[in-house]
Amino acid sequence: MNIFYFLHYTFYKKMNTTNEILIIDLEATCWENDRIPIGEKVDIIEIGICKLDLKSKAISQKQSIYVIPERSEINDFCTKLTGITPQMIEEKGIYFEEACEKIIHEYHPSTLNWAGFGNFDKEQIFEQCDWLGIDIPFDGEYLNIMEEFRDHFRLHKMIGLKRALDYLKMDFEGNHHSGADDAYNAAKILQKILE
Repeated sequence: MNIFYFLHYTFYKKMNTTNEILIIDLEATCWENDRIPIGEKVDIIEIGICKLDLKSKAISQKQSIYVIPERSEINDFCTKLTGITPQMIEEKGIYFEEACEKIIHEYHPSTLNWAGFGNFDKEQIFEQCDWLGIDIPFDGEYLNIMEEFRDHFRLHKMIGLKRALDYLKMDFEGNHHSGADDAYNAAKILQKILE
């Protein structure tokens, strides 16, 4: 078995038979130099999500779900990075538990695997669900697209989302650190890996 076939084989083994995968990207409360104030914790403030059809390679159902932070506040640094303001959250935000219910209702994640660019997204979902004592909305296996990208192109180290797109000579579509746009661009990278 040659290495290229082996990589594709192991990749597809991670997928299920539904031929679709959910791609997520989170934005969260953040602080300059990662200095988290005493008494605050990182909170999800946006869940960017889309669906990738593994056969047709079509990307669909792209959206941002804005989330009300319950353990911290959105500061100026966070707004500059993500574009998310406290006013946006006040107008469009829902609580994290409601966001999980929305994902379950609209995407039926119990039948799908899910992916993100790196492990932060998975770990933060797990941490916040654990804190609230609620079930994780995703049942399938998690695929780290950053790792798949490194392995597929036989790179020595993992690289970020924008650098991965540059490597592929692809433009970033939308705004970096917008959850929905980052999820969409991660899905484009996964499309390339699957070619």
